[in-house]
Amino acid sequence: MSTPTEPFRMGRTEFVALLAMMLASVAFSIDSMLPALPEIGLELTPDAVEKAPLILSMFLLGMGLGTFVTGPLSDAFGRKRVILASSVLFIASAAVAYVSQSFEMVLAARLVQGLGASGPRVVTNAIVRDRFSGRQMAKIMSIIMMIFVLVPAVAPLLGSFIIVWSGWRGIFLAFIVFSATFTLWMTFRLPETLPLESRRPMRLGLLWRAAKEVLGHPIVRLSIVVQMLVSATLFLTLMLVQPIYDLVYDRGSEFPYWFFAVAIVAGSASLLNALLVVRFGMWKLITWAIGAQIILAGTFVAFDLGDGAYGFYFFLFWQTSIFFQAGLSFGNLNAIAMEPMGHIAGMAASVISAFSTVGAVAISGPIGTRFNGSEHILILSVLILSVISMACMFRMAQHMRKSGTA
Repeated sequence: MSTPTEPFRMGRTEFVALLAMMLASVAFSIDSMLPALPEIGLELTPDAVEKAPLILSMFLLGMGLGTFVTGPLSDAFGRKRVILASSVLFIASAAVAYVSQSFEMVLAARLVQGLGASGPRVVTNAIVRDRFSGRQMAKIMSIIMMIFVLVPAVAPLLGSFIIVWSGWRGIFLAFIVFSATFTLWMTFRLPETLPLESRRPMRLGLLWRAAKEVLGHPIVRLSIVVQMLVSATLFLTLMLVQPIYDLVYDRGSEFPYWFFAVAIVAGSASLLNALLVVRFGMWKLITWAIGAQIILAGTFVAFDLGDGAYGFYFFLFWQTSIFFQAGLSFGNLNAIAMEPMGHIAGMAASVISAFSTVGAVAISGPIGTRFNGSEHILILSVLILSVISMACMFRMAQHMRKSGTA
């Protein structure tokens, strides 16, 4: 455990709440846009409304690219400075999107906004690693994720309310307020967690060697692949869930309310993980979650459960399982990957997040464009990705036994 550069005056509850809000800025920036996509498409690109989901893809791409540099920057200049600079970028790009009159300009602003969001996303993991390690780190991350899940639960509903009050542009004003709030909170309450003697200068040679170390570690490398695959299932679900509600089940107007209910129920996964991870370990919980998804998605595909009188409710249950799987996977996968990388936590967090996010966008994007008015392409894709994930987890177990970390 590192010694902070100043007295750590925050209690654990406040520490967890602040970091959860930082991470939640990412989910809020994605999920609150879901109900706005139809209006954005009609106003800014009426001849090709199917392009509206690019609003999500560009943000995710920017976030993935940004994670390559935010970690190393935080290793060199400290955690707080990088988050402050990222927040300025996030707020400025939200303001540009608010006043933009063309779809292309909104996309450009969303790309930059994703770059800004990469700061809190990556550096939050590094801050936790500065303070904790091993299963305690996994427990803290699980509690953070438990609070974090409340934001994606209410984000589509909040987004729909904002649209009623002020149109879709008002959502970008909400982004500004949200980011400014946690930035001021962090500025005045969070001590710097990376001491000066532990910082690494921004030298290309050092960065290259650190990246090689991260990618050269077999357990870390496999964790990145699994994170990429699990993220792809989540991104693909987010891209297609509203069209499926609308076009397949004719429940588009109910989407924010069902999304809220699903996210709240699935949020218990993080609480369950926090209670179980110290006893059973990260690897078992991840494999249990992926194994359950293989069974559920396989059953859905084999018996064609999406059709018939109860098709919507089967799909609703399956959608809940996707979010539940994420709650049991992401925190544990990050903990496994970060455990051997404490000496280069910022760089490790960047490489892990960057490759998993960009890879997930590369997988989910092309699949999402092949939506044909049926939920089966989504569920079959998730089944295939889950089977590959399970194979990677068993390979990881072999390396863990060899290294004595199982």
